[in-house]
Amino acid sequence: MLLAKVVKLQQPLFYIVKTMDPNFEDRPFENEFVFSTSRSGGPGGQNVNKVSTKVELKFDVQNSSLLSEEEKEIIMVKLGSKINKEGFLYLTAQETRSQLQNKQLVIAQFYQLLKQAFVKKKKRKPTKATFTSKLKRLAAKKQHGEKKNLRRKGNLGE
Repeated sequence: MLLAKVVKLQQPLFYIVKTMDPNFEDRPFENEFVFSTSRSGGPGGQNVNKVSTKVELKFDVQNSSLLSEEEKEIIMVKLGSKINKEGFLYLTAQETRSQLQNKQLVIAQFYQLLKQAFVKKKKRKPTKATFTSKLKRLAAKKQHGEKKNLRRKGNLGE
């Protein structure tokens, strides 16, 4: 199902995921979703006061049977700001006036977040400052120092 090797680096927040191609759309996450609706703000006239169009998706990351332990750990680290203390991932959608469209939006948002959590970070290639850039930096420092020297009391630009 999932062919992945998770390597934990020295820094606790960074993971390298090798040969990972998780296809989350193939897994039936909808069975583990808990939806709740409430009244939405924004445009809609009287419809806003009568119909519950805001959709909240609640997903239990810790107790999910569709995620491996490695996947759960990566999701907890990368999506930690959207997960509460009990391990539930909360997402909301209230963009449209239709409850069904908001439900579809929040499901799409869930899958998008999962994909983003497993994107491999590019390794930074260290570059060296060019000779010209060093000269420009030093010239700017010299000019700035001269400007400050002219501001000193009793100094008439020696």
